[in-house]
Amino acid sequence: MPHQERVPASVRAQEIVVALLARAPTRLRKAMAGPDIVVEGQELAVDARLLIRSQRGESVLVVDDSPTASRATLDRNAPVLRAGRRPNSRVRTRELTVAGGLAATLYEPATSAAPSGLLVFFHGGGWVIGSRSGYDHVTRYVAERSGHRVLSVDYRLAPEDPFPAGVQDALAAFDDAVARAGELDVDPERIVLGGDSAGATLAAVAARQAAERDGGPLPAGRWLLYPATDLAGRHPSRTTFGRGFLLTDADIGWFQDRYLPAGIDRTDPRVSVLYGEIDPRTAPVHLVTAGFDPLRDEGEAYAARLRSAGIGVTAVREPDLPHGFLPFLHLGPRFEQAVAAGVDALSRMLAQPRSATHGVTD
Repeated sequence: MPHQERVPASVRAQEIVVALLARAPTRLRKAMAGPDIVVEGQELAVDARLLIRSQRGESVLVVDDSPTASRATLDRNAPVLRAGRRPNSRVRTRELTVAGGLAATLYEPATSAAPSGLLVFFHGGGWVIGSRSGYDHVTRYVAERSGHRVLSVDYRLAPEDPFPAGVQDALAAFDDAVARAGELDVDPERIVLGGDSAGATLAAVAARQAAERDGGPLPAGRWLLYPATDLAGRHPSRTTFGRGFLLTDADIGWFQDRYLPAGIDRTDPRVSVLYGEIDPRTAPVHLVTAGFDPLRDEGEAYAARLRSAGIGVTAVREPDLPHGFLPFLHLGPRFEQAVAAGVDALSRMLAQPRSATHGVTD
């Protein structure tokens, strides 16, 4: 598995507290979560209220206006998200190098067939922070529950490698996975691109580019959790949920400004998939948004655009959750319920060859 640093004692203690809280009786959890939070008729889940209250509603993603400090803080605190659980031993791992130099981990559930489907997964983190190591508990869960293999890829991060580096890496990783399908024990006709947040954006763009090029393989589908689809516009949810719900309006601007070179056209479809013509060969999508997410409206606008273009779309809103809930799957039953539902949809997609995955299913 990816190399992980020794966990500091303070982080280990926090992990124990989080584990106990995640397993606490519902009545106690509700009492500790504080008063109900209702916006636009949506009530924030107890799991989310507990997490937000523990962070005092402040941004925890950007530290000291520094990508280096932000990455270090996220990596140091990542073990807390495991909530005291050991790595799932029913999922084997293989360390690989893909697409000419990108580090990746292949997750193989003990129950998977050979060949199985494959999810090529890109982590979140605003194109600036995050890693496959920090998502190890997620990709193990996805592999075991879906019964299919997962290839988690560390793409290049900004600002050292700004746009279009991550986009290029995502498409290259997909092409490499197809070319090495036999080595990976996967069916090349059942490879899905996916991720959460910034990773979902990269997956969406890579699938679009695959459809638009002259020749080359096509993904069977896309599994997109709360993607950023419009880096040029500003949708109402960004104002409504831009403070107090983990991902802030200021965070979004900070990440975008480090990802995009000065002067870039933000309506370029490689930046914002909401724009431009949609090729009819574009892969179908299971797209999940969160009710308390600043990016909610642009994600749902993208689902509507795809639907109007005749692309197969299943759009789901988890109305009581904030942005970024995928890595929180062990922090409470509501988080795990939402992630499980998304993985079950992914499993259905991975069971179908590309030729059978078209058509609107909303």
